[in-house]
Parts: sequence; structure tokens; C-alpha cells
Amino acid sequence: MTGSTTPNFARGTWLVAEREIMTKLRSKSFVISTLITLLAVLASVVIGSLISANPSLPTVAAVGSAVEVVESTEMFEVTAVETRAEAEELVRSEDVEAAIVPSDSAESATGLTVIGLEGTPSSVVGALSVAPEVEVLEPATQNPGLLYLVAFGFAFIFYMSALTFGLTIAQSVVEEKQTRIVEILMATLPVRVLLSGKILGNSLLAFGQIALIALLAGVGLLATGQNILLADIGPALVWFVVFFAFGFVLLAALFAASAALVSRQEDMGTVTTPIMMLIMIPFFMVIFFFENDFVLGIMSYVPFSAPIAMPIRVFLGTAEWWEPLASLAILLASTLVFTALGSRIYANGLLRMGAPVKLKDALVKQS
Repeated sequence: MTGSTTPNFARGTWLVAEREIMTKLRSKSFVISTLITLLAVLASVVIGSLISANPSLPTVAAVGSAVEVVESTEMFEVTAVETRAEAEELVRSEDVEAAIVPSDSAESATGLTVIGLEGTPSSVVGALSVAPEVEVLEPATQNPGLLYLVAFGFAFIFYMSALTFGLTIAQSVVEEKQTRIVEILMATLPVRVLLSGKILGNSLLAFGQIALIALLAGVGLLATGQNILLADIGPALVWFVVFFAFGFVLLAALFAASAALVSRQEDMGTVTTPIMMLIMIPFFMVIFFFENDFVLGIMSYVPFSAPIAMPIRVFLGTAEWWEPLASLAILLASTLVFTALGSRIYANGLLRMGAPVKLKDALVKQS
């Protein structure tokens, strides 16, 4: 058999990647879970739009001169009635939350009296209260609730995608070792081609899923008129997609390398747990420290947490223009180093059957 029958590196890598992609796309569970994720993203955008577009205002009944005063606040749904008795009847029937009538007391600061049913209608009283002038020395650049949602969204998407596709790579490697299929594959393709194909195939699937989520979220925000929010989150979303692409390749190489150390699915957990921790720790750190600039600053330069932390800092506006580029350079260099290391472990452990291979042994080429 001539050497021309052996595919070159690029062709061989794509053949393995294509096999990985088609295997995953034929999986009903993968397709269904992806559709559910996309629907959840779209639903969250639509629900958020409906809530923000239709705020619920307190309902009140107003009498006489109180009608004009209450309507001028634009903070109530006002039902105008002729007498105090009518207003009280609406409160008793719970058609309104409270009644507002002109006050008979000369000491009333607002000239109004608020009538509740069983207690003080605090939302109504608060809206009518005279608030002092407030000055904020260091105003927050983002709404805390929105910041938490963005931080949680980036962290959760990276966590789920990296974990799902990383474990898929590990299971594929172990399955090929356990069934001895890897011996047939290695007779046709070099080990580096097998590893490159697996990383490429699953990286394309993960990247495609993230790109779909980003695209759907952007379209949803535009369709629901949330252009301002899209303008705020857009640059961070772009950086998240870029960082995810490199960060996942790094993790994929480690998952493949760790799985090559064992020959049974039952042993896979022992070698993949440390890598899973590298994904879980940044996830929980972002959840607990999403408002801590110092912690996020450190995390944005650590390769395993940069894909989450740096986009959040871009969204907050706390990152200088050069910081995402510097962080990306560190991530790229780390990806090259860990991919080379993972490739060596993968190649040396792939044909070692039986008991789990020790890491130090996998780093040394088998004679």
C-alpha cells in the first residue's frame, strides 16, 4: 500500500473532526439540549423585555384636588371619584390599593391623607413622600441586578459548554481505547492528527453553540427594542466569544490527555476531576466576586478564568483598551503550551492498556 493513501495532516484532522461532529449531531440528546438552551435564552430576553416595558404601578382612588397632585407624579394608576366615601368603598372592595384625599389637618406636609385597608400602603406613601436631595460620590456604572445576570450568564455558558464538550472528548478517547478502535485508527493516522481532529471537531461544535446563543440573544434584544442594553453588552459578548474559542481548545487538550491515561469508563472520573475543578472554581468565583474589581482583575489574566472574567470587566468598563489584548495573548500562549503538553501525554498514554497510567510515566515516551 503506497503512502499516498494516508491523508495529509490537514485532511486527516478534518476527517476526524467531521466524524466527531456528525456523531454529536446525530445524538438526539445533544440536539434537544441545544434547542432547549436556545429557547431558554430567547425566553429570558423576551420576558425581561415584557417586565421592563410593563411596570406595575400602584392603583389608587383620588378625590377632588388630590387627583391633580397624584396624577402629576406619574407613579400611580388613578381612579378619580367624587367623594371620600366612594374612595373608601373602592379600598374596602380591594379595587385599589389605597385612597388619597385632601387632608383636613393644617400640619400635613403634602396636604393629602392616604387611606389604607389593613395597614399602611407603603408603596403609595413612599411615592408621595418628599425625598431630600441626594449626591452620590462614586455612582455605579451598571445596575447591580443587570451586572449579576451578565456575570452569571457568561460564567454559566462557559461552565456548561466546556464541561459538556470536554467530557464528550474524554468519553470518546476512553471508548476508543476500551474497544481497541484506537489501534486501527493509529494504523492509518498519526496520533497528533487524531488529537487535533478531536479538538477541532468538538471546538467547532462548542463555538457554534456559543455563537448561536450570542446571535439569538442579540436578535432578541433588537426585536424587543432593548437597543441600549445590546449596545452595553455587545462588546463584552464579542470578547466572550473570542476568549471562549481559545479557552476551550486549552481545556479540550487537557481532557483528551487525561482520558488517555485510563482504559475504562469507570476510571475516567479520577483523571478528569482536576480539569473539572479548573472549570468550576472560576465559575463560583465569578458568582461570589462579580463586583470585586481586584479579584476580577487577577482572574482576567489567569488562562482558566480569563474567558469569563475579562468579558465581565469589558462590560463594567473597568478594563483598559489594551488589557483584553494582553489577556488574550497570555491565553493563546498558555493554549499552545498546554496543547503541546497534552499532545505528549495523549500520544504516550493512548496504547497503554490495563491499569491507569501515571502522569510522570505518560510524560516519558514509551520505549
